[in-house]
Amino acid sequence: MKNPSAKLKEKKGIALLAAYMVLTVLAILTSAFLGRTLSQNMAINTFKRQTRAFNLAEAGLNRALYWFRLQGAPPTGNYVNPWNGGGAASTLGTIGTYSVSIQDLGNPGAMPTVRRYKVTATGTSNNINKTLINYVQTDNFARYIWFTDRETFGGTDVWFWTQDNLNGPTHTNGHFNIYGNPVFGGEARSVDDYIEFYNNGRAIDLSATSNPPYDQPTFQSGMIFGAEQFNMPTQALNLRTAASATGGLWLVGDTTVVLNSNGTMSVTNSAKNWNNHNMALPTNGSLFVACSGSKCSSGASLTISGTLKGRLTAGSQRDMIIPNSVVYNTDPRTNPASTDTLGLISEGDIVISSSAPNNVEIDASIMALDTSFMVQNWDTISAKGTLTVYGGIIQVDRGPVGTFNGATGHKTSGYSKAYSYDTRLLDNPPPFFPTTGDYITLAWEE
Repeated sequence: MKNPSAKLKEKKGIALLAAYMVLTVLAILTSAFLGRTLSQNMAINTFKRQTRAFNLAEAGLNRALYWFRLQGAPPTGNYVNPWNGGGAASTLGTIGTYSVSIQDLGNPGAMPTVRRYKVTATGTSNNINKTLINYVQTDNFARYIWFTDRETFGGTDVWFWTQDNLNGPTHTNGHFNIYGNPVFGGEARSVDDYIEFYNNGRAIDLSATSNPPYDQPTFQSGMIFGAEQFNMPTQALNLRTAASATGGLWLVGDTTVVLNSNGTMSVTNSAKNWNNHNMALPTNGSLFVACSGSKCSSGASLTISGTLKGRLTAGSQRDMIIPNSVVYNTDPRTNPASTDTLGLISEGDIVISSSAPNNVEIDASIMALDTSFMVQNWDTISAKGTLTVYGGIIQVDRGPVGTFNGATGHKTSGYSKAYSYDTRLLDNPPPFFPTTGDYITLAWEE
């Protein structure tokens, strides 16, 4: 039989062993916790450096875009950090550095007035690098489904109304006028900081309860107030130059062109003694009709209609008349492989004849540099069917195509509108179409 002191020693030994075991487990847990904490701290620090490197690379891309905008014309050739005299990376405080290389990709395909670049920016923070790539292109007016200097005609407001649905980018150097519930599917931009509502006046609150029960537009891709202003040119200089060069077609005096689905056109022009003269489209895709008098006192209007097979930009020094539909031979809406592309540019107005059919379709990017795209006698002709535009409308003043009753919203004269965006025009505009002087990002890679 063990004596009491021996039993006590045994219990103390077991207790001591248990204490050691607890301490060992605690030490292991503490070590694991500290290890995990250190690992998490390292991961957090690494993430911070990666984020800084990413932000530095983004700063490099933004710096490159700013540099592009400072150039008088689209630059040619390749560059490395041109704002630093070439070669040297830029330091951003104590965060790190960024370095940018610009590769000139030249003029793509059949678009001589378009230039593309590959911009590669690498940000470095505490020996961690991050590289981003932007593919940049000169911007052009054809990328808009709707562009105006002013949403007025003759000083009178012209309104978007419930039947209007624009599914591409829109921009006005003024402000939009809204009646009812029009839908803007693409990004909408206004240089002014407000919208004029037909029923409740001027407002910037676009919430569903701001203008009950009327005037509730839908901006599916957002509405930007205070946007940067882009000024339209007064002449189609690129088109003029191309039409007067080899491969273009320069005509003097009033001209009628009927586009044919076989890739030709029938041209009537008294100065050439042409009467429905059948000929191929200009090889460089440019056609321009100029005045017959030294002060443009007569001639120079272009009347155009028909079915286009190919790529063409047609321009006129004075008004352009559309007596009937102008459509593509291969419709890009049903056949994405279509390359048919049309630009219509007038240094005057572009006018749909009052004798045009009840339903008219125009597949083109339409640009009126003097005043407007409109319907002749828009306020006195009877109510017609639908004017379909597949492409875009760019104009100084917003030209009317019909009228509606302000009390009922019903059409009283002219056409209802069905304007649809040709997404190809974003990066593949018609030949020699005017550029905005800005640059856009076509694609972005990390």
